[in-house]
Amino acid sequence: MFTGLVQRVGVLRRLARSGDGCSLEIAHEPWKDRLALGESVAVQGACLTVTSESDGFFRADVLDETLSRTALRNLGSGARVNLERALAVGDRLGGHFVSGHVDERGILDRIEPRGRDAAWRVGCSPVLAAMTVMKGSVALDGVSLTVSGLGDDWFEVNLIPHTLAVTSLGDRRAGDRLNVEGDMLGKYVARILGARGSVAITGEMLAENGFV
Repeated sequence: MFTGLVQRVGVLRRLARSGDGCSLEIAHEPWKDRLALGESVAVQGACLTVTSESDGFFRADVLDETLSRTALRNLGSGARVNLERALAVGDRLGGHFVSGHVDERGILDRIEPRGRDAAWRVGCSPVLAAMTVMKGSVALDGVSLTVSGLGDDWFEVNLIPHTLAVTSLGDRRAGDRLNVEGDMLGKYVARILGARGSVAITGEMLAENGFV
């Protein structure tokens, strides 16, 4: 479990086939407490398991399923990547609950300056849009953001300069693919409503049922 608050921005050294699968190697500024073998790290929002580590880099295996569902496969050597270690009991929860299980690859349709900030419109599937609500949460490349606009197959988020400066989102341009993880609460509600023959989720519906 993660929070969507990036702790390090690492650099992808390589992403390559390794036997019957793939592995990646990431250089990063060391943490005070070194990474442990087997621990989980969110890389661009995708939860991966550390298979080897040293001061300043680690390796992780990547499932073909992960490559097919995420934008990791679009990254080349030297790309900056957002890193977050798993949430520990007692840590501050400043973002929102993020599982590290990417739902799909969205596309950055538009970047619109709004004063000092930037509004991003991200294209996504109608299914993901249906379980997203205004002022709810979404994770882009592992960064916790608040939904500021919503359509049938898109959503909008606003980014402050600090977020763009300290995460890999500052490297993104219109047309790029992004790892998108919808809000966990929305997924459960959509599943329940789907079983009842309805998948419409609105802020009013959530409030009426005690979720807001």
